Order: sequence, then structure tokens, then C-alpha cells
Amino acid sequence: MPERVLITGAAGYIGRQLAARLAADHDVVGLDIRVPADPPCPILECDIRDPQLADLCRQRNITQVVHLAAVLEDSGDRARDYDIDVNGTRNVLDACVAAGVRQLIVTSSGAAYGYHADNPAWLDEKDALRGNPEFAYADHKRAIEELLAEYRAAHPELAQLILRPGTVLGAHTDNQITRLFAGRRLLAIAGSDSPFVFIWDEDLVAAIVRGIATGAHGIYNMAGDGALTIDEIAARLGKPVLRVPASVVMAGLWLGHRLGLTHHRPAQVDFLRYRPVLSNQRLKQEFGFTPVKTSAQAFDYFVEHARRRGQL
Repeated sequence: MPERVLITGAAGYIGRQLAARLAADHDVVGLDIRVPADPPCPILECDIRDPQLADLCRQRNITQVVHLAAVLEDSGDRARDYDIDVNGTRNVLDACVAAGVRQLIVTSSGAAYGYHADNPAWLDEKDALRGNPEFAYADHKRAIEELLAEYRAAHPELAQLILRPGTVLGAHTDNQITRLFAGRRLLAIAGSDSPFVFIWDEDLVAAIVRGIATGAHGIYNMAGDGALTIDEIAARLGKPVLRVPASVVMAGLWLGHRLGLTHHRPAQVDFLRYRPVLSNQRLKQEFGFTPVKTSAQAFDYFVEHARRRGQL
């Protein structure tokens, strides 16, 4: 009998790909605050904070939930973003427990570890999740993971599979991170290699599909093998690197924020300076999943398609 899977954020970048992948073999329904004109599966217009979510799961006999919905870019309203990310996840968890859902798969993020000078060179899943108060996305991912840990202890009957992706790249990726690569030169903080780990979007989708098929639980970093420094990225793009002292970038962010030109604050320079670099050893050895593309191959794939669109 096919599983009955509910996907939150089903109209989003990964949600659409996952829904299309699952629809052939599973009974799939999606939730999103908007319904696209050509949905890959039935999508209901619904906020993840809706108190009727538990009733929906019961009515549809949902066996597994994939929770993808999240605020990806700072809206400028921290309370609103927190309510969606953290309280929305709490509502999803409560609905799963109330409806007897067997498995919850959550896409967290490597950002949950935080952007810190003393991060290990390669972060393991057992390293501390510290987030950063100055980064709403990282801070909320940390808070969500703490909430998930509370529910694992209180409700062991709900299996949790948590995936922590690095930077997700694919043929159509266009977000605040890929825009860092679109200028005539790449910005780097003096004294930092600013390494990136990348995961091909199709590898992330395949890992979720594997999780559904196996009913797996656990916590796993999602990244292709290896990492790319800012100089290696620049070389692949054929662009120069502009190295700027952190103090200069911080001064620019202070002025820009004061003038209302940006939401970013001086402390957020650490986003470029101390990027979390994810080890994928547990993903391969314990979860049994080896990404098809390395970090370098995922980046090259993205670049090839972005150039076709004139994006780079």
C-alpha cells in the first residue's frame, strides 16, 4: 500500500521537485500559503500555523510528513518570521502526534551550527548547534532543532529524520546565496577562505525519498564530498576576488542599516567569514546515502545552467 505523505512548503523549490518525484508511487498532498497554477500534486492553501492541521492529517490518514516550509530570507519582521518557523513547526509536531503520524522528515540547515570562528574545520552531527542571534535563519533553525529534540524525548513513537543541508544548488537555483556569485567580482573577508559545501538539489530530494521508503530516523548533514574556497569558486567563474577587511564591511553594513538600505547588520559579516563546513561521513556510513555530485560538481552544474539563463 502506498504511503500517504503530506509535504509542507509543497509549492517551494524543493517541495515541487519532491512532490513530482513521490506522486507516481505515493498518495501525496501538499500544503502551502500559495497554490501554483500547475501543481505537481494536490496542494491545499494552508498556513502551517493553522490549528486545523491535525484534523487534516487525520482525515487524510497521513502516515508521513515532510516539513519543508520555512522563511528563507529575512522579511525584516523578526517576530513574524519566528512565529512561522518555530511556532509553525510546533504546530506541525503537535498535528503529527495528535494524528498518529509515523514519521516526520524535517529539512533543517547547516546554518543551525552557526557562523563561528571556533567551529571545527568539518562539522559533525554531534557538534553543538549554536546558531547566531544576529541571523534570523540560523537562530530559528537552532530553535527548531531544540524543539524537535524535546518532542523526540516526549513522543518517541514519532520517528524523526532531520537533514541538515549545506548550500543547495541545482539547475534553477536563484536565491540570496547564488546572488553572491553573480557580480563582476566575488567579495571575501580578508584572512578567511570562506569555504562552501554544496548539495545538489536532486541529491537532497533523493535522500528524502530514501527516508520515506525506509522509515529512517536520525540526524544527518547533507553535503557533497569536499568543499570549495572562495578562490576556487572565483576560478570556476573566471572572476576576481575582492578581499576587504572585516572592519570595512562592518562599517558599510552599519551605515547601510542606519540609512535603511539593508536589513543586514555589522555582526552579520560572519556569514561570509565563518561558514559552517559539513562532514557527510554519517550520511554515507549510517544513513547509507552517498550524494551523486560532490560539492564541486554541484557548483559546476549550477554554473552551467545559470550561464545558459544569463544569470552569471
